[in-house]
Amino acid sequence: MESRQRRQKARIKDFLKEEMSNAKSVIFADFRGVSVADDTKLRRQCRENDVTYRVIKNSLALRAVQELNWEGLDDIFKGPTAMALSTTDPVAPAKVLRDFSLEIPVFKIKGGVLEGQRMTADKIVFLATLPSRETLLTQTAVAMKAPISSLATVLGATLAGFARALDGLRAKKEKGEI
Repeated sequence: MESRQRRQKARIKDFLKEEMSNAKSVIFADFRGVSVADDTKLRRQCRENDVTYRVIKNSLALRAVQELNWEGLDDIFKGPTAMALSTTDPVAPAKVLRDFSLEIPVFKIKGGVLEGQRMTADKIVFLATLPSRETLLTQTAVAMKAPISSLATVLGATLAGFARALDGLRAKKEKGEI
């Protein structure tokens, strides 16, 4: 007969697995040495950025990760571990945790997963420095618009020059110079 505690652990593992499988990105961190006030501040920042943040039990998280077939994460689940994830923005957890780690140096990013692929702490920090999706879309639209605007300006100038030349020819013809 299965014990009540074992069933509860299985439910937690299944819950973690479900959360991780639905996430765009999952970042794991070591929160050792972070004060309660700083932890509260981090949780608020996570909520504001639509990031789920929770402290996890290593053994249950490791089992969930193994069931998801995410390879190479065993070393992450040593020492106190927290997990941040987002189901909407893959960069949001990286940005929030990176900014927090710059402010609170004892907070360390361990690694993570982006769309099923393992990421090192360095890759996560790099990901956090990228502009947001909206910024990238805006930059792309501006870059695509620039050549079209230039072409319109050149064509407009060419047509205006042609019109001025015709007007000049008409004026000379009226004066009898042609």
